[in-house]
Amino acid sequence: MDKNSITGMLLMGAIIFGFMWLQQPSQEELAARREQAEAQRIEAERQAKADEEMRMLGNVDTVSAGEVNMLRAAVIEYGAVDANGVKTLAADGVKVVLEGDDLNGTIEVNGTSVSVAEALNNTSSNPVTHNRALAKLRTEVNKYVKNGVFAKCLTGTDSVVTLQNDSLKVAISSKGGMITSAVLKKYSAYNAPEVELFDAETNSYSFGLNTNSQHFDTKDFYFTPTEVTDTTVLMQLDLGNGSKWGIKYTLKPDSYIVSMDVVQENMQNVIPSNIPVMDFAWLQRINRHEKGKMFEEQNSGVYYKFLGGDVDNLSETSKDKEDFSDKFKWVSFKNQFFSSVLIADSYFSGAKMNSVPFEKGTSLYNDYLKDVSFNSEIDYSSADANPASFKFFFGPNLYELLAHYDDTLYPDDDLELTRLLPLGWSLFRWINEYFVIPIFDFLSKYIGNAGIVILLLTIIIKIVLAPFQFKSYISQAKMRILAPDIKAINDKYQGQENAMVRSQKTMELYSKAGVNPMSGCLPMLLMMPLLFAMFRFFPSCIQLRGESFLWVQDLSAPDAIWSWDAQIPFITNYFGNHISLFCLLMTVTNIVYTKVSMSSSGNQMPGMKWMMYLMPLMFLVFFNNYAAGLSYYYFLSLLITIIETYSVRLFVKEDKVRAEMAAKAKQPKKKGWWAQKLEEAQRQQKAMMEEQQRRNHNGKGRR
Repeated sequence: MDKNSITGMLLMGAIIFGFMWLQQPSQEELAARREQAEAQRIEAERQAKADEEMRMLGNVDTVSAGEVNMLRAAVIEYGAVDANGVKTLAADGVKVVLEGDDLNGTIEVNGTSVSVAEALNNTSSNPVTHNRALAKLRTEVNKYVKNGVFAKCLTGTDSVVTLQNDSLKVAISSKGGMITSAVLKKYSAYNAPEVELFDAETNSYSFGLNTNSQHFDTKDFYFTPTEVTDTTVLMQLDLGNGSKWGIKYTLKPDSYIVSMDVVQENMQNVIPSNIPVMDFAWLQRINRHEKGKMFEEQNSGVYYKFLGGDVDNLSETSKDKEDFSDKFKWVSFKNQFFSSVLIADSYFSGAKMNSVPFEKGTSLYNDYLKDVSFNSEIDYSSADANPASFKFFFGPNLYELLAHYDDTLYPDDDLELTRLLPLGWSLFRWINEYFVIPIFDFLSKYIGNAGIVILLLTIIIKIVLAPFQFKSYISQAKMRILAPDIKAINDKYQGQENAMVRSQKTMELYSKAGVNPMSGCLPMLLMMPLLFAMFRFFPSCIQLRGESFLWVQDLSAPDAIWSWDAQIPFITNYFGNHISLFCLLMTVTNIVYTKVSMSSSGNQMPGMKWMMYLMPLMFLVFFNNYAAGLSYYYFLSLLITIIETYSVRLFVKEDKVRAEMAAKAKQPKKKGWWAQKLEEAQRQQKAMMEEQQRRNHNGKGRR
């Protein structure tokens, strides 16, 4: 590809980029669109409300005698009895009191308290409020009727039991019997002294129990805490007649694992034996914990492992959902450095998963990452005392810790929890797992400063590559010596018709001098997998989180030395609204390395030089928002490479290399396979050209 072709392609790319940039809506336009959509939503709700009120104004709802009797029966069956024998049924803004045969109490509707006795009256001076009060009363009564023996558990006191050890603290609510908070005590968030994975507002899960005609959702019920200790609690529903259903939680000392066991007694009296499954639903709004939101957002989402299969995940950068019929071993809601994982002792049957990121400009964008959900089924038998068991992992995405749980939680199953760390594709992941991480962990045991650990890790990598790098430098020196001879060959055999001759003469020159033009590429081929592996390692390395070095406060986040508030369309998505110092140093060093590299090469196309200098500037744009530890590693690697280059030039004399090449050229050479192929191709080309000339000559003679 010549210089004009390259220039043309770049100009076309610039035009396309410019068109896309000009067509992209501004932040003001996006904000205006959001405001318009919100205004339309509010207007639609207002109109719907107005239509409902107009309908209600014309029709006063009435209560039948059967409904009154149903309400009275519900209070008798499920209401609490005081010392005077008065029964009260209270839930969600509805309080019905039965004293004798009289039904009284109140219904709260939009801040207005409506008398139950008045609501049961078939006339009213305020039809809208009257109708709404009756609708709310019916909803609560139907809820009790629908839930049957579970109805007595619809009311209660929402109390919280806390289990904790040195590493983890979880809060378990009696409403729903679920874990409503998980706090990692050894880690801090960018805006809090501890990392709270979720709270009652951002996490919920529940089991769904079914009969042939009814569905019971455990999140609606109030459980009774029993067997309470610092590390154990049983949340139980007493359904009467000896039937009990509960969830037992156990937190082991110094562990991030919470066992969750479903326990029951005599549930065959409630759930028929022909019901083979129970439902499970888990929803979470993933909290933000890092100052650098871009990487945390790109590394958050839903991960899952197929039973006996691989680990996969929903898209981490866009809205995504899946509907599976497969069996699953575990599911995880993860962000960059922390995860909530639910592991089944047996398996989950089928699943519906969903992940929805928050859009910029929305009210929740700065505090949260995504809304995620998981819905599935679990094998169930009402006759089993322990029909299902699970283990929650609430903890850091630390490779050593996850590898330990891989080996110990279910020894017969390969959990592959380490796949929660996005360490790259197969080769890159292999390099990280068996080379980079072991060295990093070993150095970290003896050195407390993460910046020094990265320095030593970089030096070790460069030492491993040094023999190949040295061979590359020797090859470059030989290419510089041969540059005049190669130029002479190119000048002598110009044109496309002499391409084969030019290639043969060049290869003959390389062969005589003992030069392999491809040997200089070997170190690059070896370095590229390491570069990509390190690119994936640093954003996943929780050991760098919160670690300071020189001016850097957090090696896992950008080291911004200058920030601004303005949002530059398209550019801000990659570059951010700051300048990172280590990224800037890496760019300067990369430019110096480019100059040194081009001066070391004896056959550099002049038209490519400006493109070589453009690459470091592109890296500045894309790496400015990355972790400071990554830019610091690339800066050190480039700096050491430059030092190596000048060191080799200092100790390796070109006169000595020239003498070795001359001695090599005098030795008899056996033609290799490639040289023989070139000669044969040249002979065929020459024969074809002679035949073409003969035909042209004969044609002219006939004319």
